[in-house]
Amino acid sequence: MTTTVDQITQRRRGVGLIAHDPKLSAGGYTLIAPQTAGGRVYLVDIGGEVVHEWHMPVRPGRHAVILPNGNLGYNGNHADSEDRYAPWSMWHGGDFYEVTPQGEVVWRYQDPAHHHDAQWLPNGNLLYAACAPVPAGFADRVPGGTAHGPEEAMYGDVIREVNRAGELVWEWKAWEHLNPKDFPIAPGFGRYHWPLVNGLGVNAQGEVLMSLRTTSGIIAVDRQTGAVTMHIPPSVVSHQHAPVALANGNILTFDNGNFRAGAHVVFSRVLEIDPVSREVVWSYADDMVNMFYSAFMGNAQRLANGNTHITESATGRLFEVTPAVEVVWEYVIPWFGEYPDEAARKTGPGQLNSVFQTFRYSREQLPWLRA
Repeated sequence: MTTTVDQITQRRRGVGLIAHDPKLSAGGYTLIAPQTAGGRVYLVDIGGEVVHEWHMPVRPGRHAVILPNGNLGYNGNHADSEDRYAPWSMWHGGDFYEVTPQGEVVWRYQDPAHHHDAQWLPNGNLLYAACAPVPAGFADRVPGGTAHGPEEAMYGDVIREVNRAGELVWEWKAWEHLNPKDFPIAPGFGRYHWPLVNGLGVNAQGEVLMSLRTTSGIIAVDRQTGAVTMHIPPSVVSHQHAPVALANGNILTFDNGNFRAGAHVVFSRVLEIDPVSREVVWSYADDMVNMFYSAFMGNAQRLANGNTHITESATGRLFEVTPAVEVVWEYVIPWFGEYPDEAARKTGPGQLNSVFQTFRYSREQLPWLRA
């Protein structure tokens, strides 16, 4: 006998708009590119209604953004990117599109080595994380992580910036600038990717912020020398994502909490960190801490009214909190599906509504949107 009960736990608990306080919410529109929605990208209003949709030719590698000109910047999954290691199929991108609201492709750039984050810079350039095999003998110098076979390659991060002509204008290789003993891989992670830059940002000084997933920590890198100018260590963050430079000079980040030292349960936080003192100056966590947790992905965005938009990626839960950490809006992504390829399904099995990052936009940032 087949049960009539919905077997997708997250959907059974409720999807769509869950809560909204219009007096305290910043309002606006949320851009969502679900990982398993087949390339559909949705713009959802504050009431939870879809007001615009794009249908991209490839599924998302990671996320989508609205660019200053109103077009969509899309980080797509490159169809011909060869598998480098087990989770690669689930989290690589490498097929970038700029698309008008009407769906016309006006720019495309490809790099099959891309993974995780990419930043569409104000000057039109694209900053993104790629990877390549580390030099011979280098893996032996990297401490930590779970053991792997002698024939298994280790990949290191290569951060690249390209201009609108697709020309490489800046490149940074992790093994040329980081001392491995200062960045050991945490015991719970494999040794196939070091230090796994899963998030990028640019601060007011033009330095590139990098979130180091498998080693924990956030660094800032000087573009001219490649040197590390700031390091927020694992004692402050735990396998975080999405470092964002705020107008006040602080760094906002989604602190996932995998293997958090001293914690008997796993939980996530959103942190605002003073990069000089390394002190946490603001944070959000659920009162019952394990009720807010994403083992992978996630981001936070500071809104114009001081609220913070948060993406709890693994569960497709999006919510907005005030500076006093009151939840004033909550929405659960209603689109579920499996990854289309077997390799990704092995690492991310089941019917998922997960998303890498989401972003909130004001009406003024969407001049093409019909009233």
